[in-house]
Amino acid sequence: MSTAQALWAPRAWIGGGWQARVLLEIDGQGHFSQVHAGMPAPQGATVLSGPVLPGLVNAHSHAFQRAFAGLAERRNGQDDDFWSWRDRMYAVALQVSPAALRAVAGQLYAELLQGGYTQVCEFHYLQHQPDGQPYPDRLTMCQALMQAAADTGIGLTLLPVLYERAGFQQPALRPDQRRFATTATDVLALRQGVLDAGQPLVSAGVAIHSLRAAQPAAIRQLQQALADVATPIHIHIAEQTAEVDDCLAATGQRPIDWLASHLPLDARWHLVHATHATPAEIDAVGRAGAGVVICPSTEANLGDGLVDLPRWLDSGALLSLGSDSHVSRQWPAELRLLEYGQRLALRQRNLGAAPQLGLDATAARLFDRHLAGGAAAAGFDCWGLAAGARADLLVLDGQADGLAGVPPSHALDALVFATDAPAFREVWVAGQRRVADGRHRQQAALRAAHAEAMARLWAAPD
Repeated sequence: MSTAQALWAPRAWIGGGWQARVLLEIDGQGHFSQVHAGMPAPQGATVLSGPVLPGLVNAHSHAFQRAFAGLAERRNGQDDDFWSWRDRMYAVALQVSPAALRAVAGQLYAELLQGGYTQVCEFHYLQHQPDGQPYPDRLTMCQALMQAAADTGIGLTLLPVLYERAGFQQPALRPDQRRFATTATDVLALRQGVLDAGQPLVSAGVAIHSLRAAQPAAIRQLQQALADVATPIHIHIAEQTAEVDDCLAATGQRPIDWLASHLPLDARWHLVHATHATPAEIDAVGRAGAGVVICPSTEANLGDGLVDLPRWLDSGALLSLGSDSHVSRQWPAELRLLEYGQRLALRQRNLGAAPQLGLDATAARLFDRHLAGGAAAAGFDCWGLAAGARADLLVLDGQADGLAGVPPSHALDALVFATDAPAFREVWVAGQRRVADGRHRQQAALRAAHAEAMARLWAAPD
């Protein structure tokens, strides 16, 4: 995968703060073997051109929806909401071929790398042929995503999705959901197939689309089969008020309340969105050691609502970021929107900070919480600029707009709150430089494949 090498950074983010003169030694397996601050640059080391941050995990992705980004911003009827957007998105899902998925995902994954993500969790439910029949090789669409990850060099946690029905009172899926159908047995087989493929930088967990889309018996079957397996388990939950109302009508409980009272939640569980969670539900997730995956740009784009960020921070729950439908593909923008939503709603500033805990920098607190939570969401025990972690890192462009002239101690603050475009000069994954001078090294080929796929998908007149 890699050759042993040494990198040296003038400054690097270690243990929640900037450290000077940092030597990063990388072993032949693409992991950090030693990380030392206060070291002179040794002879033969590669001297990095700016401050270094660890890469962040994108904990929630639907790669095929990158083909739809920017194409749902018109309203033809009296109302437009999540549910009408979803119906239009399904029409796109019915057209995506394995080749198109590889091309669209390849473009997306390159953009995610350029935006500071070095690992992506793919919440993958686009499984079957357009007519709903399984592909002869059940892993066909998984393989398209794995190929896209290999094309770009991003790390991938593939999460095949349990998806059985259209709603709490529906016995089956709708016709336009026919490509998504899976049972718990299918999901377990897909996960094992991904693991058996043995592709570098690819791991696998499982996902449950939502409580409305999966039978309780199937959810329990999945949980019991993985009871002793250290693997991520993700689920959409409480994204929309209508979902909460339907769950109350069907079960007598709110979605997170039902999940917490019927299943043994732990650090493997990551609740995606959880936008409409009560304080009691948030505290229950925190007590269980489970996590929440917040997707600020998609939640804003779809009109979902705002999470209770102060309560989530105080609960001790694992926090991670996702770009979901990919209307934004860089984590500084997601963290900025996460904080700004709270400021607009509560008419206060720096709500992510906690000076009472000695954490007065909003960007630093949000970044570190999402760094740790993202690692758990992707299935990593060790992450960041630390010995034993995969050798992923981001090199900041200190002369980028928004960063130039900023005191070094405020570089992370300025990156999140004062930059309008990605400011990462280099991005490394597993000891390999994938982005140089702000551009993915395979950008031309990836863009050409993406353009061809988009032309085919959108060939019909609008």
